[in-house]
Amino acid sequence: MPRSGLKKLCTPRTLGIGGALLAGGLLAGLVVAGGGAAGGAGRAPAAADGLPHTGVEVSSGRCGRGWRHARPGTQVFDLHNTSDVAAEVYLKSPRTGAIYGEVEGLAPGTTRQLRVRLGGGTYAFMCLPDDADAVTGPTVRIRGGGTGGPAAAPVTEHDLIPPALDYQKWVGRGLDELVGRTGRLRDAVARGDLAGARHAWLPAHLTYERLGAAYGTFGDADRKINGTGAGLPRGDRDPGFSGFHRLEYGLWHGESAGTLRAPATALADEVRRLRDDWAQARMEPADLGLRAHEILENTLQFELTGRTDYGSGSALATARANLDGTRAVLSRLRPLLVSRYPGLPSLERELDRAQELLDGFRHGGRWTAPDHLDRARRERTDALVGDLVERLASVATLCDARRTV
Repeated sequence: MPRSGLKKLCTPRTLGIGGALLAGGLLAGLVVAGGGAAGGAGRAPAAADGLPHTGVEVSSGRCGRGWRHARPGTQVFDLHNTSDVAAEVYLKSPRTGAIYGEVEGLAPGTTRQLRVRLGGGTYAFMCLPDDADAVTGPTVRIRGGGTGGPAAAPVTEHDLIPPALDYQKWVGRGLDELVGRTGRLRDAVARGDLAGARHAWLPAHLTYERLGAAYGTFGDADRKINGTGAGLPRGDRDPGFSGFHRLEYGLWHGESAGTLRAPATALADEVRRLRDDWAQARMEPADLGLRAHEILENTLQFELTGRTDYGSGSALATARANLDGTRAVLSRLRPLLVSRYPGLPSLERELDRAQELLDGFRHGGRWTAPDHLDRARRERTDALVGDLVERLASVATLCDARRTV
């Protein structure tokens, strides 16, 4: 889960359909930022890429105008927004509603490119101006030409509400477990049993890490519970350094029970407040797919590099808990993905491979620290998690809620 004081790798709506193409070839659209208004609708700018270009107008009154000579194969549409408001643009099937490509945030007076591979069939551009109804342009038919690029039915925010509610209930049960585990950690520190506290620390921390997709809803509580010293004026010595990693630092660096009683109590109290407030919290359904991607993205950046290890050497155990957290999200998104993501079975097999690999780093109750891995095992771990991050980018793209009206 992202660490307070450390930059997250991606933010909502940066993963367009082009991201899915690069990650797994899922959809055909490639969004390339363009500048100015060079080459208005209906005019074909110089094609240095060797592909045919077609200028297409984006506006409420003339959506899709300019596409007069339909052709199959890979091509580029130069989408020019002639209106006075920003707009999203989809190239879709009028019959099924499946999307072949999209451009988001097309500003007034600007042109951006949409690269697609089209086969035989019917197509139409849909223009979705900000604060206005969607408009579908003329239907264009391509005869012959073989099979076009992949397409997927759009996921709407309404589609995401049931899985988000189910996930939120699951998080609530996890928070109940977390309260119990942090209570046992606090009690061990209170009675001066530091060996018992070290034994209790990891199960409690992993319980929190499995709730990875909810961190955005946790708000400031996430920093207090799982923050690091990064960004604090005095780093690990700063009075604002709190939570699991503050206790980890003290438990594995010889601090006394007396020094750790206050941080342990504060952690248990913060977890209880989070649990008690959770019933009134509301997760953003549209974020669910992105969170599935971010969990392992941050695992790759923080856990596998040892940046969040404060002495316990348990980063690979945390990575394993993050894998559980990713599965918890995917299991709820699966009904939406089965018909939209051909790579889902392969993704699930790779998750199994990663689980088997990470489980192999546990020996009894102890986990191998990342810096104790030999080069071959480190490279294999990084490669396997990195591959999952790329595959999950397609999940984030497909589950990015889209307008349909």
